[in-house]
This record gives sequence, C-alpha cells and structure tokens, in this order.
Amino acid sequence: MTNLALIGCGRWGPNHLRTFNSLPGSVMDRVVDLDPGRLEAVRLAHPGVRGEQDVFAVLEDPAIDAVVVATPMRTHYRLVQDALLAGKHVLCEKPLCETAKEGEALVELAAAAGRVLMVGHVFLFNPAIVKLKELIDSGELGVLYYLSAFRTNLGPIRSDANAAYDLAAHDISIFNWLLGAEPEQVLATGASFLQPDVEDVVFVALRYPNGVLTSIQASWLDPKKVRQITVVGSKRMATWDDLQLTAPIAIFDKGAVAQSESGDFGEFLRLSMWDGDIRLPKVRSDEPVKLQAMSFLDAIEHGAVQRSDGAFAVGVVRA
Repeated sequence: MTNLALIGCGRWGPNHLRTFNSLPGSVMDRVVDLDPGRLEAVRLAHPGVRGEQDVFAVLEDPAIDAVVVATPMRTHYRLVQDALLAGKHVLCEKPLCETAKEGEALVELAAAAGRVLMVGHVFLFNPAIVKLKELIDSGELGVLYYLSAFRTNLGPIRSDANAAYDLAAHDISIFNWLLGAEPEQVLATGASFLQPDVEDVVFVALRYPNGVLTSIQASWLDPKKVRQITVVGSKRMATWDDLQLTAPIAIFDKGAVAQSESGDFGEFLRLSMWDGDIRLPKVRSDEPVKLQAMSFLDAIEHGAVQRSDGAFAVGVVRA
C-alpha cells in the first residue's frame, strides 16, 4: 500500500484526492493547503482525510511514501526539491517548473535520491491520444507533414502562468510524445488583454526533426471551448476532438500528391487529390487521470516511469 499526501487542493487537487483513494493500491489521507477554507471543504467531503497547513509536517513524516504537488507553477521547483530531499516520490502537476535549468536540477536530484519524479501531463494518458500515437507509429498516416492544435475557452483565467505555460504546454507535451522528439525551432507570439504581462492568447509554431511542422493556438479568452488536433500525413489524415466523447478520433482517407510527368512541353508536376472514406476507430473510455495515477503507482513499485518522467517534462519546459 502506497501512502500519499496531496500538496495543494485548489481546482485540480481534489481530482487527485478522489482518484488515488479509489485505487486499491494507495491511500491519500493527508492534504496540505494554506487556505483554511479549502481544508474545511476537504474535511467535509472526505471525513477521513487530515488537513495540514505546514508542508514539512507531511514531508518529515516517514509514513508518507509519495506526494502529489498541485500548487501554482512558481512554487513547483521548491516544493518538488524539498519533497525529493525528504525522500518522497513525487507526482507534480505540469509544468514541472519555469525553466529548463530548474527542471534539469530536479531530474538530477531525483536520480541521486533514487526516487520517482513524474509530471502530470495527463493528456499522454488520454486513450484517444494513445490511439493517435498508434496510428502514427504504425505508419498508417504515412510520412507526417504537419500537426495543428487548438485549445481555447472562456476561462479559467490564471494569474500565476500565461496561456503558453497553462494551455499550450498540454499540446507541446502531446506533440513531443507523438513525434518522439523535442522541437528544433520554436516561434511564438501572444498578447495580454486582461492582466499585465500575463498572455491570455498565444500562437506558437514549432518545427520538429524530419521537417514536421506544428502549430498551437491557445487562449482562455475565447467564446468556444475547443480541444482539437489535426494530423496530416502523406497517406491519410486524422483528427482528435476531445469534446466528441463517443468518437474522438476520425481517420480520413484523403490527401494530395504531386507527380512528375513528361509532355510535349517538357516535364511538369501533376497534382492529384483523393477523397475516400472516414473511419471512426473504437477508443476506450478510461479516465486519463486514473490511468496516470496507476502509472505513478507502478513506477514507484518498479522504479521507472513509463511515460511523462522528469526528463520528458524538462523537454516541454525547454520548448
């Protein structure tokens, strides 16, 4: 049985509390938060959970095996560092930290301490994203040309991180995982309409190895909630729509090809297109946060993170 504590019980922390306490191999009965109101809400919803305001009361407790850090981004580095130094395994919400240098230091510290460091890039555990990776790795889509992502909504609006760190980080993690690489070039622009120096909307272009282009539009100042990715290959195209619960993945047997031909006036390129069937593959409906929690527990047991380890998370921060 793995004994866990939750550090931070704001918007996302309660999901970890519910999830780990629903799994047979773990118990999360300690919560740390500076807000007494949040701790009282946890006590009312989970009578068996003990609330704390002092993080070191948890970190110094030998009965605690691991912690989940679900606090504002700017606190991640110090809290993860303190937890690893205290000998705890750590699952930290994304992004791991603000800079790649900080992340590299945490990865080295985790290795030296012999502890698991995993980061909550939860979309890597989304069954539809897993299906998308299977399509890419199998070659069914052919040579990849480009990927595009849209992640927009009206809120939730944050003050501790801009839309790039908060929203685009999801899609960078997805692209890095789907392509098995980090981008070679990143171009980005954004604007702060609501809060000074906190970009509400960002437009990002990334170039990956083998000439694969990607783009991301991320905003929490938009009239529609959108979570979509398009993948265009030489053989087929595919889309992911997270709001289509029954059929999130669509495979399009359509595309275009340029062929060199000879005629009376010399060589020329003939462009042809095809438009075939649309296939909706079956996708499991497992909850991503539950699959992520199970993966973290498995990593603690076996000593290796299979997905979204510290080094991978540093690659996202680096981008």
